[in-house]
Amino acid sequence: MSAHLEPRLLRAFLAVAEDLHFTRAAARLYVAQQALSRDVRRLERELGAELFVRSTRQVALTPEGERLLPYARRALQAQDELLAAFRGPDTERPLLVDVNTPGLVSGRVLALARELAPDCELMSRFESGLTGAAGELLAGRLDASFGRFAGLDPVLRARLDHQPVRYEPMAVILPEDHRLAPLDAVPLAALAGEQVYAGAGNPRTLEWTDLARQLFEGRGIEVAAPAPLAVGADEFQRIMAKTRTPVLAVCDFPAMPTSVLRPLVDPVPLSPVSLVWRKGLVHRGITALRTAAARLADAEGWLKRPAEGWIPATDALIMMSRF
Repeated sequence: MSAHLEPRLLRAFLAVAEDLHFTRAAARLYVAQQALSRDVRRLERELGAELFVRSTRQVALTPEGERLLPYARRALQAQDELLAAFRGPDTERPLLVDVNTPGLVSGRVLALARELAPDCELMSRFESGLTGAAGELLAGRLDASFGRFAGLDPVLRARLDHQPVRYEPMAVILPEDHRLAPLDAVPLAALAGEQVYAGAGNPRTLEWTDLARQLFEGRGIEVAAPAPLAVGADEFQRIMAKTRTPVLAVCDFPAMPTSVLRPLVDPVPLSPVSLVWRKGLVHRGITALRTAAARLADAEGWLKRPAEGWIPATDALIMMSRF
């Protein structure tokens, strides 16, 4: 075995190990699939071990590949941290920030960050879901996002960092003539027997669908079947009129035509929102975002959980682990 391993070879291995797909891994690393395959084969020769079982239909890790995985992650994380410490802040380029949907807490954090760092270019993006954004963060095509960090796969969380921003109260969007629309707030028990849309079938919002399933469990509420993704107010109105399916949302969700937004109560379900970025990323824009999030959270009590609030235990632990 060689006494020296190039980090590039470990990155090739890690990308394939996480995607279990050579084409997707090559796209993530911006290399040709042939070059990626060549690097993996070279790593296998240098280690004297077969790392993947390859077939025409699937790729799987061998026991030796499973054994290498945690070592590769630690080695690459250490390299990223070392380089970040010595190259200084990367402030020459714009910082790309996913705010998911206009009007939400993420937009307020971004607006304040721009005031705090007026000489930094903070550019907004709309990725629709932290699961989808996480892949873009790790590929370097996005720098920061917002969402439910605990809802990500642990493999992804290990390569990302986060800062809790808010326990955001959840709500339901109803057709304006729905039986529950006259209520000022909708008790969860009142949704028993309903099917509520929560992004099922959208691979970019898995963390949101999972949160809904945990909230609905044991309450007689079903996650609605996958539906076409409505982009824009007109499409939302059309799909709502066609399906008449309530939609799980947060209380700050922007108003939509021919529908009403009602907060959920008894208990008050909370959506845990974190600012999320790539580990090792150094940029004054990230510092501004973190400062803005902390100031707003402190000023408006965003991280004070109401006594009647509901949140999954895993989320509560992960949100508290940052303090």
